[in-house]
Amino acid sequence: MMRTHSFLTVLLWSSVFYVVRMTPSQKRTNKHSHSERITGLSENDGKTLHRTKRGWMWNQFFLLEEYTGPDTQYVGKLHTDQDKGDGNLKYILTGDGAGSLFIIDENTGDIHAAKKLDREEKSLYVLRAKAIDRKTGRQVEPESEFIIKIHDINDNEPKFTKDMYTASIPEMSGVGTSVIQVTATDADDANYGNSAKVVYSILQGQPYFSVDPETGIIKTALPDMSRENREQYQVVIQAKDMGGQMGGLSGTTTVNITLTDVNDNPPRFPQSSYQFSSPESAPPGTPLGRIKANDPDVGENAEIEYSISNGDGSDMFDIITDKDTQEGIITVKKHLDFENKVLYTLKVEASNTHPDPRFLQLGPFKDTAFVKISVEDIDEPPVFSRPWYLIEVDEDAKEGSIIGQVVAQDPDIAKNAIKYSVDRHTDLDRIFNIYSGNGSLFLSKPLDREETPWHNITVIATEINNPKQSSQIPVFIRILDINDHAPEFANYYETFVCENAKAGQLIQTVSAIDKDQPPRGHKFFFELVPEFAVHPNFSVVDNKDNTAGIMTRRNGYSRSKTSTYLLPIIIFDNDYPIQSSTGTLTIRVCACDSRGNMQSCSAEALLLPAGLSTGALVAILLCIIILLILVVLFTALKRQRKKEPLIISKDDVRDNIVTYNDEGGGEEDTQAFDIGTLRNPEAREESKMRRDVIPETIFQIRRTAPLWENIDVQDFIHRRLKENDSDPAAPPYDSLATYAYEGNDSIANSLSSLESLTTEGNQDYDYLSDWGPRFKKLADMYGGEDSDRD
Repeated sequence: MMRTHSFLTVLLWSSVFYVVRMTPSQKRTNKHSHSERITGLSENDGKTLHRTKRGWMWNQFFLLEEYTGPDTQYVGKLHTDQDKGDGNLKYILTGDGAGSLFIIDENTGDIHAAKKLDREEKSLYVLRAKAIDRKTGRQVEPESEFIIKIHDINDNEPKFTKDMYTASIPEMSGVGTSVIQVTATDADDANYGNSAKVVYSILQGQPYFSVDPETGIIKTALPDMSRENREQYQVVIQAKDMGGQMGGLSGTTTVNITLTDVNDNPPRFPQSSYQFSSPESAPPGTPLGRIKANDPDVGENAEIEYSISNGDGSDMFDIITDKDTQEGIITVKKHLDFENKVLYTLKVEASNTHPDPRFLQLGPFKDTAFVKISVEDIDEPPVFSRPWYLIEVDEDAKEGSIIGQVVAQDPDIAKNAIKYSVDRHTDLDRIFNIYSGNGSLFLSKPLDREETPWHNITVIATEINNPKQSSQIPVFIRILDINDHAPEFANYYETFVCENAKAGQLIQTVSAIDKDQPPRGHKFFFELVPEFAVHPNFSVVDNKDNTAGIMTRRNGYSRSKTSTYLLPIIIFDNDYPIQSSTGTLTIRVCACDSRGNMQSCSAEALLLPAGLSTGALVAILLCIIILLILVVLFTALKRQRKKEPLIISKDDVRDNIVTYNDEGGGEEDTQAFDIGTLRNPEAREESKMRRDVIPETIFQIRRTAPLWENIDVQDFIHRRLKENDSDPAAPPYDSLATYAYEGNDSIANSLSSLESLTTEGNQDYDYLSDWGPRFKKLADMYGGEDSDRD
């Protein structure tokens, strides 16, 4: 095969260059008008061609790529008619690959390809040739350009754009449904032969899928492929060049195809009936069991909704869907009663929530099953005939009288006996009691509606044979009102009448209240007591609106004769039995101005001098008090000025004693410490001011924490000392003396003897005598010349 291929290549190459040699060039590379002569590539050809413009032929040279022969590949020969064969001319080749890929014999002009060429890397090369005289170095021919074109061979196999493809298609798709398109490319020349013509074929995946040989589109080949039977498919596609003929190169790729789910399967119960049980005491909402219909679909296609379509227990039970597990949960809807019914039958239906209309012809996408529920009997507590009781009783009901009854019974078949009792936490005063046998409530104490109008108690019913079984019920007792309270004045009235009042003048309007609450509302009547049915001074007028007006019956009243009148008034109600009370109205006689405004009601005011009003008396009294205060202050200041100094005599021994260890306020500080604190550790010092020292800032005395009663006195003193040491606001305030500040210069100048050496003559200290008695000692010491000698 290799020998045959080489022989065909040589024949083809010889034919190509023979044609090239015999074809005259139509291309001119320069505009020189000298005569040229072309020599063919074959030396044994004796024919010569004469041209007027060129000395050699210019055209394309052709080479085959991937040449693997033992010798270099011969390209062609350059020759000019100026070459006499004496070796004076030199041929030079420049351009693409000159000197590396293409080598020229500078003496003969023969061109060879030094390396193997690849058309996919470079398909043509542009070269330039010139002939130079070796002696003169000038060109005998103008430089011209020619092309070497590389012919393609089938040396590249088709390659797919992806090594692996992934695709999906819904299950149950029809035959010929497109799945995915694969694409392969060939690097060979598509314009030369069939080296780049690719044909697709399927190597693996039949009979389920097929591929279009020209486009590479993969299609379904079988109908009704079910995901539930098989979900994943692996298809191998081959791409072959040379139009798929023998000897062409090929490449393959893998396509993973997944069938996606569609809702083509209805739900199905694995069994036709289910059975559960429930105690009759189960509260509503209690789950009894779970059922599940199977659906081979996935995702939303497998979502199921459960419902009760029929049955004698559809109103007693309910079914809900668990969205996570797609199960139906049977729950209690109403309270069950074993004594009423012991067995229920339900017809449960399971249906898809997202049916696919394309597959409805396959049948209904739902299924049914029967559920039987048996009720279990338990020992139930007593049940009252009502959810609550309301009892009304008059507040004057006698002790021991029955006010109502509650009724309860055992709902079980056994019908156990029941006893009743009152929850004493709801009746702490033990006003009510109950007969344990029949549930009759009776009074143990009298009632008072005005004190407690409602009583809310709890009655307990308990089975005698099983005390653990009990129930309770609220009983609301309303106390009905009876007319057992008399009306009385609504307020305390301070009534007065002016001395200059006229007859028939209204001086007061009174109203009444009653603790009772008659159903038709209050109605009060007012009148004078029978003894004063016709009162000479005042009268009572009933306004018919539960109020009455007090009217004067004569002109003028005198305080000097009668300063106060007592007016008894009877107040009646209209309920049965009628209740009444007597209220006494106190009426004072007062002095009034012309407008009827009260000025004074006391009888003592009549004894005061005429023209002296109450305001004047108050002003006089205030002046007297102020004068007394001024006298007291003046006396206190005078005593303070006459106070004797501590040092009154120069012979007193205290003038030579200075005590610095006194932390108190001095001899006059009698409030420095109270020894009573030691006797009572809980006592707190009051904020007391020193009398001998006035602090610049009054600090708030910090209160200490309370001490225990059994604390030791020594420990208490140590604590108080520590607190006062750390408290900057603690007295005494004169315990800290600062001498760093010298103050301003004294008008007496310096008294120190240190400066006596700098002064001339004796100093005069007579002015000390003018400073007063406090400086008498200094005046005696420095006042005369004898003082120095003394």
